[in-house]
Amino acid sequence: MANTGATLALPSTTTPHAATLGRIGDRTARVGIIGMGYVGLPLALLFSEQRFAVTGFDIDPAKVETLNAAGSYIVRIPGTEIAQAQRAGFCATADFQAIAGMDAVIICVPTPLSEHHEPDLSFIEQTARAIAPHLRAGQLIVLESTTYPGTTEEVLIPLLEAGAPGGLRAARTTDAEPGFFVAFSPEREDPGNDQVARRDIPKVIGAYGAPAGELAAALYSTIFNTTVPVSSPAVAEMTKLLENIYRCVNIALVNELKQLCQRMEIDLFEVIDAAKTKPFGFQAFYPGPGLGGHCIPIDPFYLSWKAKQFDFRTRFIELAGEVNGAMPYYVVEQTIEALNQRRKALNGSRVLVLGLSYKRDIDDLRESPSLPIIEMLRARGAEVCYHDPYFAQVGRGRHYDLNMRSTPLVDLHQYDCVLIATDHSDYDYPAIVRDAQLVIDTRNATKGLESNNIVRC
Repeated sequence: MANTGATLALPSTTTPHAATLGRIGDRTARVGIIGMGYVGLPLALLFSEQRFAVTGFDIDPAKVETLNAAGSYIVRIPGTEIAQAQRAGFCATADFQAIAGMDAVIICVPTPLSEHHEPDLSFIEQTARAIAPHLRAGQLIVLESTTYPGTTEEVLIPLLEAGAPGGLRAARTTDAEPGFFVAFSPEREDPGNDQVARRDIPKVIGAYGAPAGELAAALYSTIFNTTVPVSSPAVAEMTKLLENIYRCVNIALVNELKQLCQRMEIDLFEVIDAAKTKPFGFQAFYPGPGLGGHCIPIDPFYLSWKAKQFDFRTRFIELAGEVNGAMPYYVVEQTIEALNQRRKALNGSRVLVLGLSYKRDIDDLRESPSLPIIEMLRARGAEVCYHDPYFAQVGRGRHYDLNMRSTPLVDLHQYDCVLIATDHSDYDYPAIVRDAQLVIDTRNATKGLESNNIVRC
């Protein structure tokens, strides 16, 4: 028989799992990240730095347009970083059909509370339904959104399987029919923290089966120096809650002590400074006007809601949430009292609130205590203005509707009260104390300054 030069094609023994693992290893895997916010966008940039082609998915067309124009809407991320990521293949889209081309899909969407302080998983559910029709064998799906233990296996996986084409299932092993792989890996973002590089933050991974764990560890090992595998998604979910509830409980403790120390005429900040000289058994936490950010004010209620399904009351955790949630009311009461001491009523007074973001030097309004403080001051008849170098204006959010613009930080004497809600580094506190009639300091920003027009609360 004549040799025609044709090559006999042999059946491939490479499984979808092995193929994805190989593409992760040689950096040819495409990574899709859903939710281009304070968690998803930094994560996308980390993968881009490691030469992965990343697609950012978001339902907000303004974000998609900004990113594709190499712009940024997060202060700490300059547009030059977006442009650099684009050179590595980064792009943004609102078209979820592109999920089919991804080897790994990471979900970074909000998990807020409802009006009744119950978990609102609508963003996770909507995302699962949107990506399910485009799933294929070998894909890795990772949920990073903070949530209660059980969400990955009880909510995410059933929704993915219900909408997946051809009866595709989440695979626990590579021995059964080819499927997709699922894991939970909690985000550990700390906006404004420039002391710890993101790569140095250990990455906890709880996978739905060993093959999913292998894929997730391989993927995250490319951008994090340490991965921490745990036995299940529920363990990883609880790990995230423990981290944040630990902070919530300790902040509640110092917030309660602050109110006691005020009555006892003791400076709690001086107490904390003295206590933290102990080289063991103590970690310093500081009081403030309330909790902010997406996680710490919310996570205790996620766990307490889930605990009720097991006929268990997390009384200690719920109390901490209540103490922290009451702090904006405490600040308003202290403002009323300070004005009364000067023979003024809050009703009709002009109040300037300094700082909208939930902590210093960031552009993040999520759950900021400044927002309810402003609303309560307004409801009691005060004429309220604000100044924040990170927010030229603020409109309507999930739980507020302020419709305000930042006012220039000049002629402070025109205000009956200047309330320091966020201690931004940009503020000249000696000048503020010098020029204002009354300063309500909720952050100890005026530490070391002595004046009878300062009220620290």
